Amino acid sequence: GSPLPGLTAMPTPSVTVPSFPLKTEILSNGDVELHFTNRGGGISEAVLPKHRAEHDKLVVLNSPEHLPIGAIVDNPAAPALTEYELTREGDAVQLKQTTADNVTIRKRFFFPKAETKDNYIVELDIDLTNGGTKPYANPGYYLGLGSAAPIHANDYPSYQRLAWSIDGKGKGVDVGWFTGSNGFLGLGQRMARPFYQENIPGAGAEWAAVCNQFFTTLVAPLTTKANAVWGRRFEIDLSPAQKVGGIEGAMGMPGFELQPSQTSSARFQMWIGPKLYHSLARLEHNEAEIMNFGIFKLVSQFLLNFMNSLHGLVKDYGVAILVLTTIIRIVLWPLQSKANQSMRKTAVLAPKMQELREKYKDDPTKMNQEVMKLYKQYGINPVGGCLPMLVQIPIFFGLYQMLGQAVELRNQKFLWVHDLSQPDTIGHLPVLGWPINIIPLCMAATQIWLMAMTPKTGDATQRRVMMFTPLIFLFICYNFAAALALYYTAQNLFSILQFYQNKRQPMPTLEKVAPPGKQKRR
Repeated sequence: GSPLPGLTAMPTPSVTVPSFPLKTEILSNGDVELHFTNRGGGISEAVLPKHRAEHDKLVVLNSPEHLPIGAIVDNPAAPALTEYELTREGDAVQLKQTTADNVTIRKRFFFPKAETKDNYIVELDIDLTNGGTKPYANPGYYLGLGSAAPIHANDYPSYQRLAWSIDGKGKGVDVGWFTGSNGFLGLGQRMARPFYQENIPGAGAEWAAVCNQFFTTLVAPLTTKANAVWGRRFEIDLSPAQKVGGIEGAMGMPGFELQPSQTSSARFQMWIGPKLYHSLARLEHNEAEIMNFGIFKLVSQFLLNFMNSLHGLVKDYGVAILVLTTIIRIVLWPLQSKANQSMRKTAVLAPKMQELREKYKDDPTKMNQEVMKLYKQYGINPVGGCLPMLVQIPIFFGLYQMLGQAVELRNQKFLWVHDLSQPDTIGHLPVLGWPINIIPLCMAATQIWLMAMTPKTGDATQRRVMMFTPLIFLFICYNFAAALALYYTAQNLFSILQFYQNKRQPMPTLEKVAPPGKQKRR
């Protein structure tokens, strides 16, 4: 077969015409439909009948323009995709080829025993037999991982990644790694990079994968570990006006030697389908690391499992998010009440603090010392009002990472929202064409309402900075998943409710507390 085109700064996929007739075969289990090709001997595409892309099309992973999943190549940058004999045998697809070195390659793809649902595991057995009279030495080969590309115009580019796992820890590069950058004022300038290649020293990688925001093709070698990873970016036209980057990958396997008539076997387990955390976490090679949850991984995992458990009870993901918010707020309620009380006390102290600011306006150090002394005198913790905010940070970022990849939310409707994993756009502004997303606007409105209710503490500059917080949040979350804005709007409403409840309590009175050394002895 003809090799694919050589490397360019930004490779675009193009199909070369093979010198032999193409043959295909299909293997399906209801959850995933695998299309096999005799060109390179692997899976040219995987169709997911239970998952919809834009315009009600089915989600398709990989494409015939890229390396087949399971193809064996010497150089993935210019692969020679030669002809295999393709046969269907019962519930398996067999591929066979004899190379110029008289080595017979036999591949067998099949589905292992079926689970009740979410059957996205495919197994690949490869046997290499030396049919010659001399010993055969293979320096190592690459196994194709196929390709991953955005499915929807709103999918975030950073989720298109080549990923792998070493000692149970996920690593990876996204499509942004390949593009050139002018940097900022000459700093951070770099050329576009044609491909990524890394040799993995030591024990090697447990698995390698290509993935987009919600789906992945992940390959775990069972008989030995991968010793290299390779990837390159390509461009696709998602719409006439929008070009997006996809990623193609391969993993390097160690070399081996074969005496005449000797056979070397390699076994691989593949996951070709949605990034379902609960299913991936049950596999044996830390496959759940493909989620790339980041530093708040434990929070993301807990919230995702909790949300799915709630969905099992209420049968609606929008309602499950609201119930999740309610439970989080009930748990944090006492802490928030204490913080609200601390803020009210600080507000009562404001006139005394203003006196000190005017008295020591030419000596900021002395002023700060006197303000801290005042807090101490009246037993007020100046950071008491910030504590719930600090607790909320890991929850917010954990949710941000979790809701960004929760494939369970795809195409889930709630009220006017068509898809909780996408912005809740109901239309576009005339002329400007900006999307109108209702929930983020409600989120910003509730945040402004909340700020108007909050007792005025701190100096005028701090208060002015805080006024911009709702706008910053609106900017961050405006085009993010509706699920995240829904959570934040609901939790703002709970905060407003709690402020009203706390406001009904009598205003705190200022009483000096006895210094630690002068407390009465019992």
